[in-house]
Amino acid sequence: MNKRKSWKLRHWIVLGYSVPVLALVVSAGMAAANVRQLMTISGELRSAWETHEKVDHVNLNLQIMARATRGYLLQRHPTSLLDFNEAKSDYMTVVSELDAQITNEEQRQNLAQLTTLINQFITLHQGMIDLVNQNQTAAGVQIWRESNGRALTGEIGSLLTDMEDLEGEIVARQETIQAAALWRLQLTLLIAATLSLLLSALIGTLVIIKASRIMDQAAGNIVSSASEIATSIEQQERSSSQQAASVSETSTTMDELGASSRQSAEQAEAAAAGAQQVLALAEGGTRAVERSLDGMGDLREKVDAIADQILRLSEQTNQIGGISSLVSDLANQTNMLALNAAVEAVRAGEHGKGFAVVSGEIRKLADQSKKSAEKINALVADIQTAINSTVMVTDEGTKTVEEGVRIAEETADAFAGVAEAVNNVVLNSQQISLNVKQQAVAIQQVVSAMNSLNTGAQETAHGITQIKVGTHQLNESALQLKVAI
Repeated sequence: MNKRKSWKLRHWIVLGYSVPVLALVVSAGMAAANVRQLMTISGELRSAWETHEKVDHVNLNLQIMARATRGYLLQRHPTSLLDFNEAKSDYMTVVSELDAQITNEEQRQNLAQLTTLINQFITLHQGMIDLVNQNQTAAGVQIWRESNGRALTGEIGSLLTDMEDLEGEIVARQETIQAAALWRLQLTLLIAATLSLLLSALIGTLVIIKASRIMDQAAGNIVSSASEIATSIEQQERSSSQQAASVSETSTTMDELGASSRQSAEQAEAAAAGAQQVLALAEGGTRAVERSLDGMGDLREKVDAIADQILRLSEQTNQIGGISSLVSDLANQTNMLALNAAVEAVRAGEHGKGFAVVSGEIRKLADQSKKSAEKINALVADIQTAINSTVMVTDEGTKTVEEGVRIAEETADAFAGVAEAVNNVVLNSQQISLNVKQQAVAIQQVVSAMNSLNTGAQETAHGITQIKVGTHQLNESALQLKVAI
């Protein structure tokens, strides 16, 4: 028996398993590194989105303070003052969080400038509120005009927009880095799978070649020995027939298993296609929510414009009331002058009769002017009441719009979560489909091998005619196979 040192069949089999396992370990390490990078990028993206939301919150606090100040100027209602103080406190908290969270140097400069402008804004509105508390509402409105408060508000809004745009650019850069990391992860997995497949095929081919050589050598010895064996032919034929039947049953079972695997692959592909459709629908829902957010922003700007128009209408109504009061005073003075003129006409006797008629007409005109002034005052009071009601309705509308924006943002976040989950389902379905296809191919190869083995077993059963001699050589060949394996 040949005892020279060489690679045995079990060594080749171990090599065939170890090389793909090593490739998978290396790919798993690379994938873990990419996943850690993705986790870091995800944290930075989450921080950027939180900064964006806090900037929006600062803008919302400014709007609340502006509305509360206008409401306090119009009605001097304690609720408006409470809203102003709450918005101011909330703004202080959010700015402190932004200062601790923002790391971008340009964004920190924008935050410092924004803090300066908003402090001016708060000082201006606090001064107006103090004047209202001192019953100097007109002076508060005049301060707003002289200090050009609208320009300050516009400058703050522009700076907030710049901060949001910069944060959007940061998010876009991080998303680009994240997409590159995902691409590297996919490339790593694809290369690892390809290398594993190629190496497995190469090692498998070498194992098959090695096994074929050993089997061919052993089969030659068996064939040469089988021709010399003269006994036990019937038992060998029965054994071969039973083996052929077993192989046939195994082939049938493997055919059924192959059909089941192909059906599973088709179902996995259908599931992947359905998940792709759901992903497309989720993305469409996200875009619709974004359009709703844009529409809510436009509606909020229009409501603010209506509030400004109502403030100007209130000022003009107050001016009309002042003019009406002046007309009423003039009518009273005219009435007094007419009365004095009538007295003087009586003193004048015949010479003052014509003057008495004129003074009577002037008194009538003064009475009519006074009645008209009273009607105007009543109309002004009604208009002022309507304006106050409109202010309240406008404020409620603004709150409703803000609530709609918040709900739309929550809906957008939910759609984003759905899209991510569906994307994971798509990836898993595609991986399952690939695995099932590979199993179907492997099962088909096993079926072909079993069919070939079945044919060979039947030919062996029909080809055995005589077993006479060569038992020693047959045992020696069997020992060689045992040592090789």
